[in-house]
Amino acid sequence: MYRINVRDHFMIAHSFRGETFGPAQALHGATYVTDATFFREDLDADGVVVDIARATEVLRRILGRYNLTNLDGLAEFEGVNTTTEYLARHIADALASAIHAGDLGETARSLDRLRVTLHESHVASAAYERPLHA
Repeated sequence: MYRINVRDHFMIAHSFRGETFGPAQALHGATYVTDATFFREDLDADGVVVDIARATEVLRRILGRYNLTNLDGLAEFEGVNTTTEYLARHIADALASAIHAGDLGETARSLDRLRVTLHESHVASAAYERPLHA
């Protein structure tokens, strides 16, 4: 299996509900280094997994929706604890939609899998991996 990884980051503010989260129930900030990894069993006709420039551009666009934003104020996250795990899936699903829409190029529609990893510090990260075919 071939893979390509692109990386960007975004900075957010948010808070959590529930005693599980202790002090993180208060509004706090996070900077997530974000890896998007694209998998393909065979290279496309051009000999690549995906166009790295397009993948980087689309990831940046998706993360840009949330950069320097308080997630608590966004309707799409109402009633949701925006944990690192939750955000990894949310971003993976947004990338999958962009792939299916052709935003990463026509051959990207035949990618096999996608993984999004959010690094919340140098010692902790969470990831979500999903297939790209039904």
